[in-house]
Amino acid sequence: MLVSFDELHIDIARNSTDDFNLFHDKKKWQQVHNNPFKGPIVLGFQLEMLIEGMTKKYRLAHDEEQIIQRDNLRFSNYQFSFANAVSPNQSVDVQIRKSIYKGDNENVTLGNRVSIKTDGKLSLMGFKKESQHPLFLSEPNLPSFELLNQLTDRTFLADDGFFVKRKFMTTSNAKNFLCSSLQEQSDFFDEVENKICFPELFPCSLISSALLEKAILEKLDFKRDPMVYTSHKISVDRFFLRELKSNDCLHILVKTIPANDPNSSAIDYECYGIVNQSKLLFRAIISLSALNS
Repeated sequence: MLVSFDELHIDIARNSTDDFNLFHDKKKWQQVHNNPFKGPIVLGFQLEMLIEGMTKKYRLAHDEEQIIQRDNLRFSNYQFSFANAVSPNQSVDVQIRKSIYKGDNENVTLGNRVSIKTDGKLSLMGFKKESQHPLFLSEPNLPSFELLNQLTDRTFLADDGFFVKRKFMTTSNAKNFLCSSLQEQSDFFDEVENKICFPELFPCSLISSALLEKAILEKLDFKRDPMVYTSHKISVDRFFLRELKSNDCLHILVKTIPANDPNSSAIDYECYGIVNQSKLLFRAIISLSALNS
């Protein structure tokens, strides 16, 4: 399926997720030193939301929601590597390959290889997979959730090393994020029909805001030393997602994962989203690399 984004889509995605990265700013992208992109670029989570929406349609068209319910595939997992940026008005081709069902009763997965090509060049590749257990960060070491509401927003936990960012879920921001990702918002929200279904990747998209605010406190120079996404690994708990309501409090916890290679410019972060101080909604490993690398 061929689609395209324009600058307005990028602005709506930025505003709905509080992503102030200069790479997406139509006025400030030129301030990034040696910026190779020659203009604002589409957000990574915006592309992933496009994939979520198209995979949702694929599942419905192939009656795969029945498999998800039957086998209790509670977790939705995304693993993507970024190869090239997507710019406004480029032709974007999303490919979802045939579903593969694997496993026995205790370890079932249903997955698809996914790729995005932009003007014929690979921009993103990976998979979308449903599973009974989270595929990433299955045994996290987290601080007590009960402490979260007592913390000041944008706080570092001295004992654990986590940066904590507090956000609140709103249907208006989720709807705008859907529209910016070329998705029909009524597939997820319809007040007349009393349908409130937050998309899986909207809460996850707020990780970008948390990482940027963490970088500000750490004095990162966004103009001379910018970072770009290289990969995302995300597991979302569908059960807790179904319970998500507008104005629910989301605490995002972010911590740097120690590097195995001291010479590598890549930085990995483990990220978690906790709803209402009690429910682990998502877990993610987000990898970035310095642009100049």
